[in-house]
Amino acid sequence: MKKTLYLIGGPMGVGKTTVCQAMKRLLPKSVYLDGDWCWDASPFQVTMETKAMVMDNICHTLNNFLACSAYENVIFGWVMDRQSILDELKDGLRLESTEVVLVSLLCAPEELGERLGRDIARGLRAPDVVKRSLQRLPLYNDLNTRKVDTTGKAVEEVVNRIVKTDN
Repeated sequence: MKKTLYLIGGPMGVGKTTVCQAMKRLLPKSVYLDGDWCWDASPFQVTMETKAMVMDNICHTLNNFLACSAYENVIFGWVMDRQSILDELKDGLRLESTEVVLVSLLCAPEELGERLGRDIARGLRAPDVVKRSLQRLPLYNDLNTRKVDTTGKAVEEVVNRIVKTDN
């Protein structure tokens, strides 16, 4: 069975979770994995050991989804702001009979700041996320991915722009 793996990257606050959840509802036989679910720790620690662990967690789970006959569309969302992350991820996956769609979601810096500001006001994110997310935004221009601008767009419009690439 032919499968499609969607790797959806972008800075914090750009709409990855919202878009991936909408894709899961739209596409037949879909499953969604948020990379953050594979590294939800307190305290959050970035070390060589934890980076290797999260990549192993992600690859293991995605490989299980790809091997499962119940799913045709596997959707993965995570920051993925460096080509080396995408390459390591693809190297760790069994992609036989799988089309891989690589997408980076972007938006105008002002809109990114506004979105994150709303999340901060609701207590969903720490205030330092704005600076960190804005610093990552330009990194996506260097990636071998299809760029999709979410500025001022409805979720359905963004999803349709992503999904039409495999038709």
